[in-house]
Amino acid sequence: MPHSALDDPATLFARGNALLEAGATAEAVAAFQACARLAPGHAATRFNLGNALRAAGRPVEAAEAFLACLARDPDFAPACLNLADTLRCLGLLAEAETAARTALHRLPLEPAAAFCLANVRHDQGAFDEAATLYRRGLARRPDHAGALGSLGNTLRAQGDLAGSLGAHDRAVALAPEDADLRFNRATALLAAGDFARGWEEYEWRWRRRQAQPRGFRPPWFGEPLDGRTILLHAEQGLGDTLHFVRYAPLVATRGGRVVLEVQPPLVRLLREMRGTAVVCARGEALPRFDLHCPLLSLPAAFGTRLGTIPAGVPYLRPPDDLLPAAHARLPAASALRVGVAWAGSAHADDAGAQVIDRRRSLPPAALLPLARVPGLRLVSLQKHEPDRAPPPPELGLFDPMAGISDMADTAALIAQLDMVVSADTAVAHLAGAMGVPVALLSRSDSCWRWLQDRDDSPWYPTLRLYRQPSPGDWATPVARVAADLAQRAARQGRAA
Repeated sequence: MPHSALDDPATLFARGNALLEAGATAEAVAAFQACARLAPGHAATRFNLGNALRAAGRPVEAAEAFLACLARDPDFAPACLNLADTLRCLGLLAEAETAARTALHRLPLEPAAAFCLANVRHDQGAFDEAATLYRRGLARRPDHAGALGSLGNTLRAQGDLAGSLGAHDRAVALAPEDADLRFNRATALLAAGDFARGWEEYEWRWRRRQAQPRGFRPPWFGEPLDGRTILLHAEQGLGDTLHFVRYAPLVATRGGRVVLEVQPPLVRLLREMRGTAVVCARGEALPRFDLHCPLLSLPAAFGTRLGTIPAGVPYLRPPDDLLPAAHARLPAASALRVGVAWAGSAHADDAGAQVIDRRRSLPPAALLPLARVPGLRLVSLQKHEPDRAPPPPELGLFDPMAGISDMADTAALIAQLDMVVSADTAVAHLAGAMGVPVALLSRSDSCWRWLQDRDDSPWYPTLRLYRQPSPGDWATPVARVAADLAQRAARQGRAA
């Protein structure tokens, strides 16, 4: 570019727009930054810089650019809109709500403004308002596939599975190659118990932008293995691995040698599992294998239906050599020993996962009704995290978690307990896989695996669900757990 062009804000502005449209985000950012230096009062330059920074994966700087735009022109409504969306992606939901409401006030007829605020309110668990806002925008843009899919998610969170599937079907009909829409429909189908369609649709997860396929070849679809080696590999969280590793022995019965790759905290535990020849930690060198299958693709490979879920427990047990130390860690068994876990992993680097964690985790003080039940000894199974609020002293927790290094150690502790009360975390899956009684405290918009309107689980025979009746209401399910524990403690006391 000639030197004179580098000094011309209009030329730099046009160049930035052309580069952004062409997908050259780094070069677009540089052009808009140069333009901003030459024309510091030009609001549109800051707005387009924010868009370029967002496209370049730099959301914090993007938010700063949108704020700079609004400082120069407070009535620049599209900047409010994009600021709200960026703040939402950063997990700053209160700030995102303020910006989104401002945008909707200034753009009351703009569907994008209604959709933006709806997205924020859904993340905040305000599902009724979110549904109203999605419908408001769709009244003007009935062919907006993304908003229809989001409405489907919100309707499922409200418990309206029929309405959810109807919205998802309309969304997919409009954009059949959109992997996010197909994935969202899959989770609704699975929540409805339609495994025949749900597992097949769930394979669309590998086409989503955030997917990280490993590039392994060839895939396994359930055919006889005839002596070949198959790699089964974890793909999501610890709880997902514990849930679906139940299929590993079934894979072995197809005549193959099973290599299992899992997260490091699970290696010692899963080496005790029958049917696996080798258990590797993710990141270690893998042995040679002939085929592969991600763990959450195994239900599709086996054609699992509600009536054919492999639900035999226990399918996990701790190493025998850990049991004496675990026994010594705990107080004497003069009362009903109940393990408690109230929070999942915080996922500090994943704003989307943080949104779910905020809804599934409960403050430890919400468990105080359990401490008032006679004949109980509450034992913490909660992983120590410095950013989490500590449990109140009134909870009377016995905490043996110092020195617990992995899930094998946790399993050894659980083996000493009479029952586990847990939020929807890996601890609940572990206890269920061990055949230990579990009271699972579930958020109102529960995970698809817990189905709808059930207090039992076909996956875990010893698990019972205690669901929130509405978002944020932990008092109701905790009170139900306390009542059931009181009855059990009384029975145990009479038996003694």
